[in-house]
Amino acid sequence: MNDLFIFLDGVHRIQLGQIPNRDFHTALGPLVYYAPAVGYWLSGSFGGAMPVGMALLVMALALPAAHILNSRLRPAVAFPLAFCLILIAAVPINLGESISALSFAMFYNRIGWAALGFLLVMYLRPERSCRYQRSLDALSAAFLVILMLYIKISYGIVGIGFLVFLLVDPRQRLWALGALGLVTATCFVIEVFWQGTRAHIADLFLAGKVSGSLKPLDEIAQVLFRNLADFVVFTLFVGLVLWRTRSTRDLLFFGFCAASGSLLIMQNYQNWGVMTLAAGAAVAVELLARADGPVAEKWRSSLAVGTQLLLFAFVLPGSLHNAAALGLHTGLASLDQGEAVPLPHFRGIKLAHLWNEEDYGAFTRYFTSIADGASALANLRHEKDHVLVLDFVSPFSAGLGLTAPQGDSTWHHWGRTLDEDSHLPAKALFRNVRVVMEPKWPIDNATAEGLKTIYVEYLEDRYELARETADWKIYVLRAPPAETVSRYRSFSPDDPNIRLLLDGG
Repeated sequence: MNDLFIFLDGVHRIQLGQIPNRDFHTALGPLVYYAPAVGYWLSGSFGGAMPVGMALLVMALALPAAHILNSRLRPAVAFPLAFCLILIAAVPINLGESISALSFAMFYNRIGWAALGFLLVMYLRPERSCRYQRSLDALSAAFLVILMLYIKISYGIVGIGFLVFLLVDPRQRLWALGALGLVTATCFVIEVFWQGTRAHIADLFLAGKVSGSLKPLDEIAQVLFRNLADFVVFTLFVGLVLWRTRSTRDLLFFGFCAASGSLLIMQNYQNWGVMTLAAGAAVAVELLARADGPVAEKWRSSLAVGTQLLLFAFVLPGSLHNAAALGLHTGLASLDQGEAVPLPHFRGIKLAHLWNEEDYGAFTRYFTSIADGASALANLRHEKDHVLVLDFVSPFSAGLGLTAPQGDSTWHHWGRTLDEDSHLPAKALFRNVRVVMEPKWPIDNATAEGLKTIYVEYLEDRYELARETADWKIYVLRAPPAETVSRYRSFSPDDPNIRLLLDGG
């Protein structure tokens, strides 16, 4: 639930006219906020923002996917892979988790995996070319890379690396160059309107100092062992195709699938689901079906059919799991099941009680603290806008319809986006903050304690305790000394220097 509030807070800020990385800090791509913002605009509610936004993303993925799979894969290979990747994009669960863990948390990872999976299929040369094949190839590849770049940059970097790798193939070099050119031109056009690329890179570097370092050997081993069955089956596919093709280029491609997928999952908050392996396996099966070798036609046919069945078995468990989760989510939403978030604008968002006693108990307690915080803000005699919560995320600005501050972040996560050495300066974080809420029952204890430790001196110097409840301490910005205000009485309060003074600068 707290991850969902990240996106809804961003949607609310966009409705207020704020722009990601220009008005608030985030290491996530701007599409993470603009996609649900369009969903909010179409549905008219925060409850519909994520489902409608995700539906639009899935539809956008389906267009290039249809062209790529139709031109490069036979139906027996295309359909299992398409269902697998589309369901990954559509289902509201984090990959590798139970179907009872329904949440739109980290949806950007699932979109990234699906887009990258479809892009990797373009390693295959088209077998059924159409009139504008190269142009459509370039447009499809560019769209997928741009989607990945602006939803989570790590996937986009892998996508660009793949297009560069394709330049070694003379028969695909032209459209790969075209796709790279389209990506470059589109990024320039986006920057003209966004003007946030430099700030986004700065936010990425800040988060990278915290969680972007090379992983120790034991963490790499854990990722390998959690996905060992997938790696073993993928290796079987690779062994079979290399036995037939004897191609160094094929070997490099499959190595790229395994290495890039491993790096991505180690960077994600995810236990299982190296989806580049599924895409690479589909490519291997197609190559086997196309290969001509010095063996009998009957043997070639049997091997092709056998590997196609193996691919179906490879992606079937995950596809059924995701289909069941998507069906469960649809049923619960249709029946309006669950406990509503206790904030007026979040009534359409429900917490369902499934087979998750521990998580459900924690989040119902979180709801209690949210209700207590909303009541405390309502009874606050000071200005209630520009609220900063010293916790993982703040639900109050969007949930209560308050004006959000500028210069802060939609997401604080100790050990991933900030730590004691790498964090936003206090003057930047509190630049536009009028009310600070310190939780007694935070949703993330490590983050709450870390934020208090880092910013305690600034908080004590600029803010004063205005109210305390069972779950919250609420601080408000101290008024400037009377003699200081009188010095500027002859000036307009709209003067930027006076505004900075009154804002606590």
